[in-house]
Amino acid sequence: MEMVILKPAVISLLSVLVLYISWSWRVNSHESFNQCLLNNSPPSHPIFQAIHTPQNSSYSSVLQSYIRNLRFNTSSTPKPVLIVAAMHESHVQAAIICAKKHNLQMKIRSGGHDYEGLSYVSNIPFFILDMFNLRSIDVDIESETAWVQAGAILGEVFYRIAEKSKTHGFPAGVCPTVGVGGHFSAGGYGNMMRKYGLSVDNIVDAKLVDVNGRILDRNSMGEDLFWAIRGGGASFGVVLAYKINIVPVPETVTVFKVEKTLEQDATDAVDKWQHVAHKLDDGLFIRLVLDVVNSSTRTGEKTVRATFIALFLGGSERLLTITDEGFPELGLTRSDCTELSWIDSVVYWGSFPAGTPASVLLDRTPLTLSSLKRKSDYVKEPIPREGLEGLWKKMIELERPYMNFNPYGGKMHEVSATESPFPHRAGNLWKIQYVTNWNEEGVDAANYYIDLTRQLYDYLTPFVSKNPRQSFLAYRDLDLGTNNHKFETGYSEGRAYGINYFLENFDRLVEIKTKVDPDNFFRNEQSIPVLPPLHDVE
Repeated sequence: MEMVILKPAVISLLSVLVLYISWSWRVNSHESFNQCLLNNSPPSHPIFQAIHTPQNSSYSSVLQSYIRNLRFNTSSTPKPVLIVAAMHESHVQAAIICAKKHNLQMKIRSGGHDYEGLSYVSNIPFFILDMFNLRSIDVDIESETAWVQAGAILGEVFYRIAEKSKTHGFPAGVCPTVGVGGHFSAGGYGNMMRKYGLSVDNIVDAKLVDVNGRILDRNSMGEDLFWAIRGGGASFGVVLAYKINIVPVPETVTVFKVEKTLEQDATDAVDKWQHVAHKLDDGLFIRLVLDVVNSSTRTGEKTVRATFIALFLGGSERLLTITDEGFPELGLTRSDCTELSWIDSVVYWGSFPAGTPASVLLDRTPLTLSSLKRKSDYVKEPIPREGLEGLWKKMIELERPYMNFNPYGGKMHEVSATESPFPHRAGNLWKIQYVTNWNEEGVDAANYYIDLTRQLYDYLTPFVSKNPRQSFLAYRDLDLGTNNHKFETGYSEGRAYGINYFLENFDRLVEIKTKVDPDNFFRNEQSIPVLPPLHDVE
C-alpha cells in the first residue's frame, strides 16, 4: 500500500476539523445535560434560575465568589462547564441524576475554603453543585438543637444561635466564612473542642441525597452511612442539612493574646505550653502561633514570635488563677484579659477590629484573600528544647511559613477514635497547621512558596506522629497522594492518603462507600475509593 503524505495545510485543516467535532460534541452534550436538569426539575421549583453557564453574565461572579485560594483563580485554572447553584433540594436531586446519566463529574462546594480547590477545580470536564443558596438555620433553644443547611457559613450559625440565646453556642471553626458542608464533612474543630469535642460529635441527624437521588435522614440512611458522613468527607452523597446539639456557654467568657519573642523568653513559654496546654481546665483553649518577625533589639535581624491566643469559658479572675498555677511562664495579667459575650468572642477570634458588631459574622466575604498552601501534623510528645532551638533557626531561614499549634486534651481525649471517621483523638497533644500565604502571581511564585512549606514540614519529621504520619482532612494536602479512580489501582492509591487522614477508620469507610456508591460517582482527587469488583483487598 502506498503511503499517503499529507501537506501541512491539510494537516492543519484536519486538526481544526477534529477540534470542531470535539467542540460540537461537548456543546451538544452540555445542552443535553442542561435539558436533563430542566426535565428533572419540578414545576413548583424550576431549576433554570439556578443554572449558570459561561454564556451567562452571572457565571464568573458565581464561580469566583467562593474561591478562597487565589492559586486556583487564574486564567489557566480549569473552569466548570456550568454551575448549579441549588435553590431547592430537588435541584440537588436533579444534578445527581443528570450527572450520572451524562457521565459528567460533579464537584460539591459549600464555602470554597477547600485548600486544594478540590470542590471547584478538575482536569476533566466537570460542573459545580454549589450549595450557597441552601443556608437556612432553624434554632430551637427549648430542645437545644438546630437544623442547619449545608450552604450556611459558620458565622451565620453562630449569629443565629446568639440571636436566640446569650448562653448557647456551638463548637466549630474560628473562621466565620467557612461553609458548614465542608467543615462538618471533615470533622470540624474550633476553640471549644477541649470542652465539647468536634462539630461532628454534636451532630444528631442529617438529610442527605444519595447516589440514586433519594433524600434520606438518619433513620432511613442507617447508622453506618450516618457515621461516615460525620467526618469521612464528601464521598457518600450530598448532605442537605445537619441537626446539631447546641451547647451551653457562660454569659461572660474571656479572651487574651500574649506575644513573646525569643528575646522575651519565648522558648521557655513555648516549652511549658507543650507540657500543660492539653492538661489545663477543659474550658481553656490556648492556640500557639509561631511566626518570624523583625527583631526589636537587633537591627536587620529576624526573630521568632510566639503568640498565645485564648478563649476561656469563664471570667478573668478564674482564668488568672488557672494560668498562675499551671502556666506562670505565660505571664498573663488582668490587663491582658478581655471579658465579653461568647458571640463577641467569635468576632474577636475572627480577627475583626475591636468594637466590630456581631452582625459582621453574616458577611460571606473574607477579610483577605491570597494564594496559599497548607499542611498538617499531629504531635504525641513534647519537642525537646534543643529541637525547639533548631526549629527557630529553620523558621528564620525560611522566613515565610508559620505554624498554628492547637492543643488537645479534655473532651478530645475522652471520645473514642472510632466514634466518628475522625480518628485523631487520645494520644495526640496538639495539631500543627503549616501556613504559607503569598500575593505574587504565577507558577514560579507558587512553586517557591509551596517548597518553603514542604521544607518546614520535612524539618518537623522527627517530632511528629509516624507510621503513618497523621494528617487532618480539612487541611487538604495533595502531597499525600491522589487517586485516578481506576478499579485496578483506586484502592491502593486511596489508601496512600486515606490512612494519613483516617487511620484505622479508613477500611470501614471504604466498605461503606462500596455499599452505598459502588460506581464511585461521588469522587474527587482524594475521595474514599471503592473496592475492586470481584476482588479481595488484602
